[in-house]
Amino acid sequence: MPDISLTTVVLLCLAALAAGWIDAVVGGGGLLLLPALLLGLPSGTPAAHALGTNKAVAIVGTTGAAVTYARKAPVDVRTAVRIGLAALAGSSGGAFFAAGMSTEVLKPVIMVVLLAVAAFVILRPAFGTAPATGPATRRQILAAIGLAGLGIGFYDGLVGPGTGTFLVLALTALLHLDLVTASATAKIVNCCTNAGALATFAWQGAVLWQLAVLMAVFNLAGGMFGAHTALKKGSGFVRVVLLTVVFALVANLAWEQWVA
Repeated sequence: MPDISLTTVVLLCLAALAAGWIDAVVGGGGLLLLPALLLGLPSGTPAAHALGTNKAVAIVGTTGAAVTYARKAPVDVRTAVRIGLAALAGSSGGAFFAAGMSTEVLKPVIMVVLLAVAAFVILRPAFGTAPATGPATRRQILAAIGLAGLGIGFYDGLVGPGTGTFLVLALTALLHLDLVTASATAKIVNCCTNAGALATFAWQGAVLWQLAVLMAVFNLAGGMFGAHTALKKGSGFVRVVLLTVVFALVANLAWEQWVA
């Protein structure tokens, strides 16, 4: 593990805790966790190491949230697993292309993605607030496998941040789910994307395991608590948190890119 101060380790663990909560509620915990790793790791650390460590931490919190949701939310586990298997293949492929990506490329990409998410949610104020309309059709499931599975899975392996949020948006739109059920389904899919990308990064030796294990404990606690919060508060609360997180992170990344 690189030489990291105790203060930095503590801050990274707190970031992992908050990211776990955010990821369980609206997805996109990586939008906090990955920038924290990019800033906290010593200068000169390859971006792939930040990406790989991010996956090792995130898969623990995502799994905890998925188990919590599956016990209490009306999740179609069979459909979620089918989408997840496609996502696993997509994320494995994306991770192969991520090894040569620099930190300078990551930040602008994340900003553009965040602004697109914010615009979509603002322009559709009723999006995801209505209850699920019933079982999805075969065509809807195939579309979800292609877009939410292979497409977003590839993005997750390539870049990662915002994957949970994009999954929530895609599953809500394609399968006509409410935001809470979409969040629950997204956690199962996200477990698969994380597993595919993590396997690739681990094979490449791009995971800082000692740091990842420590941060994963905090991420797990945040993920389980976040799932309980979303189930209790409902879709309206999830939407508010989604917009709050997106705008806060856009402002932070814009500051780092053009001011700091």
